[in-house]
Amino acid sequence: MTRSRSASFPPHGPWATDASVAPRSPDRRRLLLQAAAGAGAWSVPGVRLFAAGADRPRFLLVFLRGGYDASHLLVPIGSSFYYEQRPRIAIARPGAGPETALPVNADWGLHPALRQSLHPLMLAGQARFIPFAGTDDLTRSHFETQDSIELGQPLGGSRDYNSGFLNRLAAELDAQQALSFTDQLPIAFRGPARIANAALRETARPAVDAKNRALITGMYQGRALEKTVEEGLALREELARDLAPAKMKAEMDAAGRNAIAPKGFEAEARRIAALMRGRFSLGFIDIGGWDTHVNQGGATGALANRFEEVGRGLAAIADELGPDLWRQTTVMVISEFGRTFRENGNRGTDHGHGSVYWLLGGGLASQGGPVAGEQIALSASTLFQNRDYPVLNDYRSVLGGLWQRQFGLSRDALGRVFPGAVPRDLGLV
Repeated sequence: MTRSRSASFPPHGPWATDASVAPRSPDRRRLLLQAAAGAGAWSVPGVRLFAAGADRPRFLLVFLRGGYDASHLLVPIGSSFYYEQRPRIAIARPGAGPETALPVNADWGLHPALRQSLHPLMLAGQARFIPFAGTDDLTRSHFETQDSIELGQPLGGSRDYNSGFLNRLAAELDAQQALSFTDQLPIAFRGPARIANAALRETARPAVDAKNRALITGMYQGRALEKTVEEGLALREELARDLAPAKMKAEMDAAGRNAIAPKGFEAEARRIAALMRGRFSLGFIDIGGWDTHVNQGGATGALANRFEEVGRGLAAIADELGPDLWRQTTVMVISEFGRTFRENGNRGTDHGHGSVYWLLGGGLASQGGPVAGEQIALSASTLFQNRDYPVLNDYRSVLGGLWQRQFGLSRDALGRVFPGAVPRDLGLV
């Protein structure tokens, strides 16, 4: 389920960098419309251009919007209660057949759709999973919980909808290295740090030609926006070069051989990796379609197809970056919540609470095995409100602990990124 914007929030179009920007003047609006015409959707004010070194840590957040069924991804094979509660859609314990779970450890298995993508990464120590993860937000509303997570602020009291946690992280690191791979700037990247966003599915469009570039820059010569305009057009041209049509066609052809649609996640993931191979070291992408109330399937079916597509895309990022840069990269996959432990009457699942987060990267810590964080045995008595995974690993604490290790952020810096949260070091990297 793709995310819509609440009417109570300031609109953020594809050229908006943050909600703190003053209302656009007619001239500014005209400029943005002219620059966007034939050039795709880009948000670029304030970006300075310089390359990221191979030793620069990289982080990509992948948000699965719609609340994916975590029990289908990381299957609780050690729980007989799971099989009792899901008589029609449960994933079978590991066995000889192609539709059985892939072994992780005695308690957990992995969905068989990930056999060719995430499972090899896990066996290589490059994929770990954090069950019982999420937020204490109990609304079970897609939009409210997504917003709550992206804000990263304490629950209760007033919230600042112009301050997302990735914007605050970018302010602590280097906002000029951050890029949202979306057509609109997400709440997570809202804030005073100026963040670019790029709708990668539009990159086949040509950059602004020389004639129009001269007209646009001439309009703003000697004016306050002159530098912003120059930087925006320069970034657009560079991105167009990095993702030239010939290169994109090759990527799409490769994706087609792997039975992925040209506009599937794998092709988009390779474009993300191409940009993170250069100057961008902090990124965000969201993927919709995870609200599976009806006919979500089991080892095969609708949800299995989504897992396969995303798994291939994530493996493609590792392949595209190459071993050296992959060792400097972590990819965290999250969702607003999990789903009910019991299947419903429509062979699907309903809105839940705790989820399973995925962490990928070439430099993950080897100790502790592929499943990290606090865990409990699953039974009727341990479900939250007799229906869901409980949240034992708060996302703010988990990310804080990860970034403390990966970026070397101090407690004070982490306190600014996640106010009121205590970072928890799970030894992930």
